[in-house]
Amino acid sequence: MGASDNADTLTHGEAIPDWRVLEPMDLSPILSAALDAFYETGFHGTSVREIARRVGVTVPALYYHHENKEGLLIALLELSTSDVLSRAHAADEDAGGDIVQRLSNVIEAIVLRMTMRARLAALEGEARYLSPENRQRYREVRKGVERLVRQIVEEGTEAGVFDVEDPAETTRALLGMCQSIPRWYHAQGTLGPEAVAKKYVNIALKMVGARSE
Repeated sequence: MGASDNADTLTHGEAIPDWRVLEPMDLSPILSAALDAFYETGFHGTSVREIARRVGVTVPALYYHHENKEGLLIALLELSTSDVLSRAHAADEDAGGDIVQRLSNVIEAIVLRMTMRARLAALEGEARYLSPENRQRYREVRKGVERLVRQIVEEGTEAGVFDVEDPAETTRALLGMCQSIPRWYHAQGTLGPEAVAKKYVNIALKMVGARSE
């Protein structure tokens, strides 16, 4: 499937009935094994033979489903990006137009996904191993979240609800703090996903200087 074939799916994803609920992802055995291996030893340190061994299939059988190791990585990254985009858009729509609630919902959706699907989220750091073509494809899709958050920040600033000098840099700062979560978050830690999300929403609102409408 080419980039244009699934652009709409990757931009908005499937409808999310409840963006706060994250059920276990239905990954194929091969993608599940690849995700575990990439998470444990990194893309560069994982061989196709090791993934095949984990699944219990031969290397040729694995190649029947995925062209190569990079094909496994881009498949997982596209699932990851589609997931967070879908949840961010659903959270935005659920706010009913209230600009502060829109930003709160979107940040909450991103953080819940970063904590509850931390392995998949952490995999985004391996995007540096993609070929130039796939890396560009991935970056274009990933910008969907950035465009959404920046739009909210810009609209809030124009309405006088946010106090922001540079919406673009503020957006990058907001997303940067969220994207760092998989590097430190552990499900066995003292803070659960909901508690982390609440803290990050409060930080985000302070970063944009949110005022009551």
